[in-house]
Amino acid sequence: MSTAKVIIVMGSDSDLGVMAVAAETLARLGVPHEVRVASAHRSPDHTRRLVAEAESSGVACFIAGAGGAAHLAGVIAAQTTRPVIGVPLEGSPLHGVDALYATVQMPGGVPVACMAIGKAGAHNGALFAAEILALSDPALAARLAADRQAQATGVEERDRRVRNP
Repeated sequence: MSTAKVIIVMGSDSDLGVMAVAAETLARLGVPHEVRVASAHRSPDHTRRLVAEAESSGVACFIAGAGGAAHLAGVIAAQTTRPVIGVPLEGSPLHGVDALYATVQMPGGVPVACMAIGKAGAHNGALFAAEILALSDPALAARLAADRQAQATGVEERDRRVRNP
């Protein structure tokens, strides 16, 4: 964890298919990160140790993906003053709506930024973490601006292809 600036935490390795999107986005932007598994309910001591180790190694923020009761982001936020970004995951009969409500309904005083359900949320969570880091990293800010411009250019190119098949 000594070089990671962002820790991506998920409640189960079965969440990796979604949370890998966050890791891929951070990697593309050149943001040092680490992917971990910790459960708010099944391994609370492990989760506490992970947060403490991350803080002592200089991690700047956490991205926490969880489904169902989705307490992972809140449990992490209760133990740190570093930003925590919650990504609600599908995985229950409610298709992630329960996780969305759990993540977005944090009590006053323990903030968690809440992203969209699933892969879009994982992608945006990584971008949001990078934006936080870019406040003190001009090179990362430039990479984010270039990424945003590339998105716009891609949309314009798709528009040209649709108009002129």
